Order: sequence, then structure tokens, then C-alpha cells
Amino acid sequence: MTTQITSARPAAGPRKGPRRRPAAPSATTVGRPGFAWALPAAVFFALFAIVPLIMVAVLSFMTWDGLSSPQFVGMDNWSRLADDPVMLKSIWLTLLLTVLGVVIQTPLSIVLGVWAAGHQRNRAVLSVIYFIPLLLSATAVSVLWRALLDPNFGIPAEATWLFGDGNLFGEQATAIGVLAFVSTWQFTPFHTLIYQGAARAVPRVLYQAAEIDGAGRYRQFFHITLPQLRNAMITSMILMVVGGLTTFETVLILTQGGPGTDTTISAYYMYDKAFKGFDYGTGSAIALALVVASTIISLIVVRVSGYDKMRSSMEGVS
Repeated sequence: MTTQITSARPAAGPRKGPRRRPAAPSATTVGRPGFAWALPAAVFFALFAIVPLIMVAVLSFMTWDGLSSPQFVGMDNWSRLADDPVMLKSIWLTLLLTVLGVVIQTPLSIVLGVWAAGHQRNRAVLSVIYFIPLLLSATAVSVLWRALLDPNFGIPAEATWLFGDGNLFGEQATAIGVLAFVSTWQFTPFHTLIYQGAARAVPRVLYQAAEIDGAGRYRQFFHITLPQLRNAMITSMILMVVGGLTTFETVLILTQGGPGTDTTISAYYMYDKAFKGFDYGTGSAIALALVVASTIISLIVVRVSGYDKMRSSMEGVS
């Protein structure tokens, strides 16, 4: 008698495998607003930036006094500017003030920004006081310093031992110095804010490692802080360059291009040609040249510095 032994098999059923997690939603489809959200800003930018720029470009090839009908003159406006000694001088003065702004404001902004990012006593109070010029318009600042530096009843009149006759606007050197000083006083707080934010974003672990290696504050500043502020420095310098090329109110109120044409920068010369001389064609040509120059210089700075590639991978890491 033969006995058969059969192994019991589990009943057939659905095979259970590892549970799958639901697919994560794509970052390109979730949380990104549609074009309709950007439409109001795009329309505003087109009406108040693109359209006026196109009109200025067209007007630069015409002659117009603001009353009669514009007439096409081709490259006459541009050829006159190329031979205009005042225009050539204004370009040199514009570049000089721009370079002075970058050279003076950059180190001041870095030092003050790094200091304001710390935890010193009364730091918040002093920062608020220092940032007051940032709250004022360029016109208000220019009117303020015009009154303070007035040779008749201002500070120079009371301190003749320092300012001599007190007329700081009577010579080119002192007038340019006043323009550079007022611009520095007003705009350094803005760039200080940029460096303050960048300094606070530097990883604390870098400083801790440097302290373990025996590096002091100065070595930490030059070997850790400054390299980490590289992208912020490029951004600040681009804003300084564009602001220097397009500054206008300070010259209009403080010097009005004088003495003579010794402080007539390109932006003020555009105003003088268009709104004083009623030569809107030439003024438009100067304005278009400033736009093109600012754009080209900004692109060169971005390209040469490598800012477009964001090579600093540690900036902003916490």
C-alpha cells in the first residue's frame, strides 16, 4: 500500500509586492502661476519702458522742436554729436563720476555691510540712523546739500579756514568732489543692504572651521567673507555703473552743469539739448546712446565676471 504525500500550496490570489508611492507632482506643473499673473506687469513695462524707448529711437533720427512736425534727417543728429566737444567732454565726466562712485562706495559698502550683519551692541540703532539717506529722494538730498554747502550761509561760510572762500561750486575739481560726495552719502546705504544680506547668508561653519585652524578676524574677512560676497559685489557694481551713467537730479540741482560746462555729464547734456534748446532729436540721440552704453557695460561686467554662471556655489548656503 502506497501512501502519497502532497505538499499543501497556498491558494492562488493576487501577488503582493512592494507598495508603490504615488508619483511626486512635477515642479513644472505645480505651484507655477500662469502667464495671466504676469500680464499686468508686462503691459505696464511695455507702455512705460518699451514703447517710450522705441519712440526715442525713432526720434533720434529726426529733428523736432516740440511744436512743429518732426522731420526725418537721418544720421545728422548722430554726426553732430560725434563732432560736439561738449558731448565728448560730458562722456569723460560721466565715466569719471561713475568710476569715482564704484571706487569709493564699494569698499565703504562692504565694510559697513559686514559690520551691520554682526551682533554688536547698538548695531540696530546705528544701522537705522545710517540708512536714513536711503529713504530720501535724490532731489531732496540734492536740495539739502545745496543749502548746507551754500557759500553765503552754509557750512563753508562758517568754516573758511577749511573751505577758503567757501565757493565749492566755482571750480571743476571741487564741484566734481561735491557730486561724488553727495552720491556716496545717498547711495552707500543701499549697497550696504546688499552686502549685509549676503554676509548673513555666509555659512557659519566656515568661520568655525577657520577659528579651529587659528585664523583671526582679518584672515576670515579676506579669505572667507570677501570670496562669498563675490556675486553680491558684481550685482552692486552693475547697479553703480548704471546709476552713474544715468544720474541727473544731483547735477541739475547742485551745479546745473557748471561752472560753464565743467560738470555737464551726458544725462544733463541730454536735458539741456532737449528741454532748454528744444532740440529733441539730438536729446533723443543722447538718451539712446546712454541706454545702449549702460546695457553693453552691464553685459560686459556680467560676462567677464562669470556672474551668469553663478560659480560661487557656497553663497547663500546655511
